[in-house]
Amino acid sequence: MTTVEETRKRAERDALRNRIHLCPDPELLQELLQGLAENEKRYGYPSCPCRIASGNLETDRDILCPCDYRDPDVEEHGQCYCALYVNEAVHKGIEPVHSIPERRPMNKQMAALGMGEESTETLETDEAEPTDRKLLYCKQCGYVVLREEPPYKCPICGAKRELFGEIVVGEIKVREI
Repeated sequence: MTTVEETRKRAERDALRNRIHLCPDPELLQELLQGLAENEKRYGYPSCPCRIASGNLETDRDILCPCDYRDPDVEEHGQCYCALYVNEAVHKGIEPVHSIPERRPMNKQMAALGMGEESTETLETDEAEPTDRKLLYCKQCGYVVLREEPPYKCPICGAKRELFGEIVVGEIKVREI
């Protein structure tokens, strides 16, 4: 069982590694950490406390905290969607914590509710569905991931998405993205 304190330590390490901060509001921060710990107990993985999870890891992969949308949200708006992670200005109180637009695509939101093309029923069938996911790697550290798009930033070394390439299975070449 993951405790709120373990969740806090993991979030603090991630914030430090990515040169960002945790929410400056102690009450909101505690609520977010509790929600994250509860989701990890409920689903077996740490889905965002601010979004609806489906309970299916494949459907929810983009909202595993820190989610795929955190880095672009922090860069563009000063905070992630739920404000668990914030930039320096928000952390110091120069900018307020505020609501920001949802970046998660509607089809993924609908899939979390069991509606639309990516519903959990579709993902659990034995038939191989065509996918837009690619085998991507970080040219700086070698991190490999299967996703539709490269992450905004490499979770291992922090390299920007431009430093990712695609591994084409069955060919002896690596294609630039």
